[in-house]
Amino acid sequence: MITDLSLFDDIPLFALLDNDERAVLAQSVETRRFLKNQVIFRAGDPGGRAYIAQTGRIRVTMRNEAGEEFDVDEAGRGDLVGMSSMLAEAQHMTTAVAVEDTVAIELDRNDLATLLQKRPLAGLDMMTMIEKHFRATQELLRLRVVRNPNEVLEDQETFGDRVADAVAHFGGSWRFIITFAVVLTSYTTLSTLLGARSWDPYPFILLNLFLSMLAAIQAPVIMMSQNRQDTKDRLRSELDYQVNLKAEAEISLVLRRLEAIEDRLDDLRTHNEKRAGLAG
Repeated sequence: MITDLSLFDDIPLFALLDNDERAVLAQSVETRRFLKNQVIFRAGDPGGRAYIAQTGRIRVTMRNEAGEEFDVDEAGRGDLVGMSSMLAEAQHMTTAVAVEDTVAIELDRNDLATLLQKRPLAGLDMMTMIEKHFRATQELLRLRVVRNPNEVLEDQETFGDRVADAVAHFGGSWRFIITFAVVLTSYTTLSTLLGARSWDPYPFILLNLFLSMLAAIQAPVIMMSQNRQDTKDRLRSELDYQVNLKAEAEISLVLRRLEAIEDRLDDLRTHNEKRAGLAG
């Protein structure tokens, strides 16, 4: 039981509750202490409880279908973790670990039921704050998956990669073709006019040597650039796949959230009808 109601002041979920409603909730909830690196819950665990960070920080992670782990959120004072799983009575989709020594308020469905039975209007206030938290989580996921593959590769590219791209870009342009044609025509024309006095008379053995050296260097450089383009295409495909996974996860989460809200409203309506019948 929490006796100091001021603990709720900085918790957004309870920001709209009045002192009487907070007092009702404080009689039900408990505080939990977690050591640094202690697992609060894992993905797949039963979602019977949610936690509100009071002090310390909680790192929330998720694994995608490929088994890659990524950060979903880092909860600080007043932040909520595990709420959607608790409301839906479903398994946790994320893993929560204490980044440092953490004190959290432990909340379960019975605590909310007690509050709603005694203070029905508190449900609307809490639903408002839960929806704000849900929208913030959606925005975080949206920003994470919307990555520009060009920016990702630019952060990883080396000086040699930039040179390879520049050479391939120039070598595959009309500017290179026209410049190369002008140089070859000028070279062969001047060498032919000089005749026996030319530094490279016909059949232009020195020119053939230069062209062979140019081809030997240009070919692997262009292949390097093509390999980078293949990497960029593969990264774009992976990002598209991740976007599809996140969209599916978000839609499922929205459906579970709506079902949980409907269940709570039905319970509340049934309870009010029973009270009205007894009063009548």
